[in-house]
Amino acid sequence: MGRAVLVIAFHFPPAAMGSGHLRTLGFARYLPEFGWDPIVLSARAFAYPRTTPVAAGVIPEGCEVHRTLALDAHRHFGIGGKYPGFLAQPDRWISWWPAAVSQGLRLIRRHQVRAIWSTYPIMTAHCIARTLSGITKLPWIADFRDPVTSSVEAQNPFSVASQQRWERRVLHDAKRTVFTTPGAMHDYAERYPEAGRGGRLSVIGNGYDETVFVDLPRVPPRMDGRPLMLLHSGLLYPEGRDPVPFFNALARLKAAGLVGPALLKVVLRASGWEVRYQRDIDSLGIADIVCLAPPVGNREALVEQATADGLLLFQGSKFDRQIPAKVYEYLRIGRPVFALVGPDGDTASVLRDVGGAVIAPTGDVAAIAQHLSEFVLALREGQAPRTRPEVVSRYSRREGTALLAGLLDQVCT
Repeated sequence: MGRAVLVIAFHFPPAAMGSGHLRTLGFARYLPEFGWDPIVLSARAFAYPRTTPVAAGVIPEGCEVHRTLALDAHRHFGIGGKYPGFLAQPDRWISWWPAAVSQGLRLIRRHQVRAIWSTYPIMTAHCIARTLSGITKLPWIADFRDPVTSSVEAQNPFSVASQQRWERRVLHDAKRTVFTTPGAMHDYAERYPEAGRGGRLSVIGNGYDETVFVDLPRVPPRMDGRPLMLLHSGLLYPEGRDPVPFFNALARLKAAGLVGPALLKVVLRASGWEVRYQRDIDSLGIADIVCLAPPVGNREALVEQATADGLLLFQGSKFDRQIPAKVYEYLRIGRPVFALVGPDGDTASVLRDVGGAVIAPTGDVAAIAQHLSEFVLALREGQAPRTRPEVVSRYSRREGTALLAGLLDQVCT
């Protein structure tokens, strides 16, 4: 038996609110290899806006999971979608705090917990951890998956102000604070110089979980007459991940006779803005090339990525200090990537480190068209860029867990 660490995470299966729970699952899976046994404290499924059945093996064998009552102010107290602002300080799940503290104290005593780890973007998780750390004097590591300014509900001024106050408290009181990108850590070090002293800020990227990629199909050989398929898998939005400049570039290439439905098929899987984007696609006359596809399960999505000729990535400069979770999937799968990303952001930095990507400016239609034409030609001729596997392996969840275990060892020494 290893040393016990209390893991406070709102997002945990059966929650279906994005991919954030995968980070916690990865840590829970690999921590025992490094001498730490995770005891997960989460919320009851009733608290989640969306849930999905938990397949066998998703939660690592031997990982204890304890759940306490939490209510969503929006769904459980709202009328017509509106609810009192004070019920969202610091977030909509503040009701999770009292029961989680009570349960956390029992778990700490029962398992002789040595340290506490909590993860954002539900700030209440950090509130719970800070309270438990204050009572028990256990060392606490706070994890920010995303910067507060990009996660807080801007339409609720009560929540904005409260989260900003709690951000400062977390940076002041946690023994270590962890971020997913170097850019985010540097931003926080500038805003909170006192927190940046003494090595209290660290980076642990999101990464990929090797177990998910077992038995993925191999890329089929090129066949004459089959159009190349470029795939984007996941959400897009008008600000920050806007595909419209790409659509315009594609329309230019089609008008010039450089691409057409016999040569190229573009699939945007689960974009989330299908009605809006379909209008753009129709008006530009590229509906015979671009397909907006519905969501599929995670396994099906990975199989589709593995068999695509190339993968598309959209991440504008607005999100320079974040790296989408799909980037790590893309890197592990190893298919060539056409990336419309901020040139100075953390995503571009990772792509350059690993290789296998063509980086194009996000809003320059002429430049996108030029890069895209060259990328398609390279795919046809088998000359597209390739990732470097020895570099990709550094971005695995196991490697990230080794970093977390090292931090746990430090704060407990």
